[in-house]
Amino acid sequence: MQERQETTGKALLTAKQVQDLLHVDRSTVYRMADDGRLPAVKIGRQWRFPAAAIDTLLGGLDAAGGIEPSTGRGEPVLRSTLSGPALPSALNGQRAVPVIELAADLLGVMMVVTDMDGCPLTPVVNPCRWFAARQGDPFLVEACAVEWRQFADEVDLGPRFRTGRLGFDCARSFVRVGTSLVAMVLAGGIAPLGEPADPDLYHLDDAQRQRVLGALPRVAAALSSAPARTERPLDGRNAS
Repeated sequence: MQERQETTGKALLTAKQVQDLLHVDRSTVYRMADDGRLPAVKIGRQWRFPAAAIDTLLGGLDAAGGIEPSTGRGEPVLRSTLSGPALPSALNGQRAVPVIELAADLLGVMMVVTDMDGCPLTPVVNPCRWFAARQGDPFLVEACAVEWRQFADEVDLGPRFRTGRLGFDCARSFVRVGTSLVAMVLAGGIAPLGEPADPDLYHLDDAQRQRVLGALPRVAAALSSAPARTERPLDGRNAS
């Protein structure tokens, strides 16, 4: 947090400053700049990173200001419907993709944002090898949507891991508009604890799994924070 405050007001950050903010090695920063996952410009031979853009991307992962999941006590939570609140503008088109790409790469998981019916609003980013090898299979997408829809029906609002029928662990956090739940951020492709090593899945220890569970509400908060767009309901059809 102190490191982030020290960069406030600076137009451009160095790779070292971004490295300190993300807590990754320098090669990861360069790789993410080179493939477009981090906003960056090249000045001579040096990468420089727009401070405002980095701050926006990190907003959902910053422990301060994150919206914690509700306990449900005394707070009405309504499942979004076609006549319910509109999606935040951060979920309009591909604006959510850079946020979840950054989070997925730092956490070592694959991620996707879906609506409350389990239909993906973004591509699956940072897919594990098992998923990447089957991404063109329409039956996989259908099976995933069924599993993702089940996450929306769970009573527990806080993220937790569960093993799905596809054989890997997933967790989710809700994106809110007011007191309504309108979308989900899901992290998956993770080998269940105690299972034999599978090179096609991501393997996380207890501390890494807790880090994912702690980060998911913050990523969802970043996607919840933009003003809602009102022209289209969840299914993309014009409101009547």
